[in-house]
Amino acid sequence: MPRLVFALILLLLINPLMAQNLRSGGKLKPEQAIMDIRHYTVALNVDPEKQSIDGYTEIDLILSENTSVLLFDFWHGLKVEQVWVNGKKKPFEHGDDDLIKITDSKPYVSGRIKVKVAYGGQPGIAERPPWTGGFQWSKDENGNPWVSVTCQSEGAKIYFPCKDHPSDEPNEGAEMIITVPKGLTANAPGLLKKVTRGKTTDTWHWETNYTISNYCILFNIGKYKKVTRPYTTVDGNIVPMEFYVLETHADQGPHLLERLERTTQILEKYFGEYPWAKERIGIAETPHLGMEHQTNIAYGNQFKYTKVGGEDFDWLLNHEFGHEWWANKVTNKDWAHMWIQEGICSFGDALYIRELEGEESYLKRMRNTARNTQNVKPIVQGEEIDSDEAYHGDIYGKGAFFMHTLRYVLGDEIFFPTLKKLATDNKYTYDNFVTTDDVEQLFSSTSGQNLKPLFDFYLRTINKLEISVRQVEENKFEIRLLNYEGILPVDIQIDDTSKRTQLSKKAIIINSQGWPQIDPRGYYLKRVILE
Repeated sequence: MPRLVFALILLLLINPLMAQNLRSGGKLKPEQAIMDIRHYTVALNVDPEKQSIDGYTEIDLILSENTSVLLFDFWHGLKVEQVWVNGKKKPFEHGDDDLIKITDSKPYVSGRIKVKVAYGGQPGIAERPPWTGGFQWSKDENGNPWVSVTCQSEGAKIYFPCKDHPSDEPNEGAEMIITVPKGLTANAPGLLKKVTRGKTTDTWHWETNYTISNYCILFNIGKYKKVTRPYTTVDGNIVPMEFYVLETHADQGPHLLERLERTTQILEKYFGEYPWAKERIGIAETPHLGMEHQTNIAYGNQFKYTKVGGEDFDWLLNHEFGHEWWANKVTNKDWAHMWIQEGICSFGDALYIRELEGEESYLKRMRNTARNTQNVKPIVQGEEIDSDEAYHGDIYGKGAFFMHTLRYVLGDEIFFPTLKKLATDNKYTYDNFVTTDDVEQLFSSTSGQNLKPLFDFYLRTINKLEISVRQVEENKFEIRLLNYEGILPVDIQIDDTSKRTQLSKKAIIINSQGWPQIDPRGYYLKRVILE
């Protein structure tokens, strides 16, 4: 056959082993709704030359009721060798539906159980990390293996069996036991417990005792050097800062940690103490751009700094680290509410500018954010949405701008303490998960206002606030809202004077020598209609 045709057929044959098109979350499966995941242990041998993994995963969970089947998400491209439940081998099915179904002649009884799955093979390769995830088998400048994993959109099922839904994290944390060729380092979430040295391999044992999203339970491998610096949190706790940087870039490490310390100080001011103070502030250099992996932030921005307030600033480091609060500590219960972690984290990026350059620079940033808002589809599109459906650009920018609008509506004396409460109250953090309604009810309660119409308008529609300005007489204008049910404060500038004015669908009359300016500083996504 022609060489081109043969090559295409070969590509189709091997492609299932090279990549995957998976989605995380969505409608929670009934068989998994009765599971409460308590702990994961992922123990793998990683062979960069063969681009393969083999080992096992242990899952500790509590069943709320008896069941005839245990159901776990796991990519079909990896081969399951054996399954045990409470130490006993069990029959299982693992098919193209990316599910492991574990059955028995008798029902599994409610209570705590341990499932162990042995498996191996070649994991899927990341097509466009971190947005399209998988394994990235790279080399550093000196030809050393450099491996990373990303799977926010796909879920950790791409390489270990799990319950892949954002509403359930292992309350008792996770362990990673990663064996790599000698001379390489494997880093993972939490604290390094020990390194076991072998003749040709080293095994790195990491553990976190915090609850953690499954897409953050992963590792990086490289010829790393650890650069450290102590950090004292806003509450007085001393936390080690650790940067696993490629040996060839080790001289860049200290300055990056200085910048990270500045970021941490600002984020703690607005959102409270660093969330993982009992473990570490961790970063790992990666061959992809970056990702918010808990206590082990992926960093691949190649030390490209701009200036904010006269200081070096790395936007990627600042944004991904902000996710330690918004995503890792405050976690959406359903991907449908992904704007909470991406939008509020992006708002935190603007607060960094406010802190170093002042209010006017912050406002300029937010006006630019408004100009870049697409409004193609709502930020919140419903419930039980999977990661692909939920993810689009406006969850960042429009989500951040909505927080900016909310700040204006409520005023700083209410807004900032409430935002910090969202980031620190146990009701919304760690083991507990949030939805848009939870955020709305918190801000409504603390402000004494019904903010649901505002939340619905900006987050569940693609409408912009329409404001009519109609000249009714010489130097006299009628102003009203056209498409919003309720009352909103709006700045109206007349000549050189700006006044905060309450607007609704009921028209107000103002006197002005010329056409008044509506919301001149840019607190709303709006369309002003001049008549």
